[in-house]
Amino acid sequence: MNADFRAGARDVLPVLLGVVPFAMVVGIAAIDAGLTPLQAIGMSAFVYAGSSQLAAIELLGESAPIAVAVFTAIIINLRMVMYSASIAPHFDDYRRRTRAFLAYFLTDQAYALSLTAYEADAVEDERWYYLGVATPISIVWMVCTALGVVLGSGIPDSWGLSFAVPLVFLAILVPVMKDRPRTVAAIVSGAIAVVLVSAPFNLGLPTGALVGIAAGLLTEAVRNR
Repeated sequence: MNADFRAGARDVLPVLLGVVPFAMVVGIAAIDAGLTPLQAIGMSAFVYAGSSQLAAIELLGESAPIAVAVFTAIIINLRMVMYSASIAPHFDDYRRRTRAFLAYFLTDQAYALSLTAYEADAVEDERWYYLGVATPISIVWMVCTALGVVLGSGIPDSWGLSFAVPLVFLAILVPVMKDRPRTVAAIVSGAIAVVLVSAPFNLGLPTGALVGIAAGLLTEAVRNR
């Protein structure tokens, strides 16, 4: 097995502890929202976007219009555009179909761990390290989503699985708050989302994301004057 693949798989092991309950929560929420087991597992396979997937499921469970659910999912996933732009230069030497294959596995965790390793010059083959991180995440995600679908409401609330979702994002967010624009964007978006927590159709979430991005860009512009 490629050494960089092994290194990626080793580095992602601690992160998988957060992916397990996160995926189970998504599986349970999908069933509670009225999706069939096949739809729930198919959504994890084809959408494969934890936070936006969970937000869309919750909205569908609240009988929100499909357009609102789709819009919310798109807004939450806009960060993937920035991730793609940031990580793409590391895969410039590969063929287009290879890059398309790698794009499917792009997640918050795969992006954060891979960029950290690339910036530290700790990787010889960037593709294999990325796959070493991303492959265990995708396997654990699918297996645990299916487990959540099967167990469904049989898991007691006292287990507190839903608490794992914000913890996963906090573990990713804090290390990347390295400069003022990113810190401002994170604080502003979080504050807006909290203030608008009671907004209908979960609109506080996309609103917080958009305002946070704008605040980060404004801070960057002011800093560069």
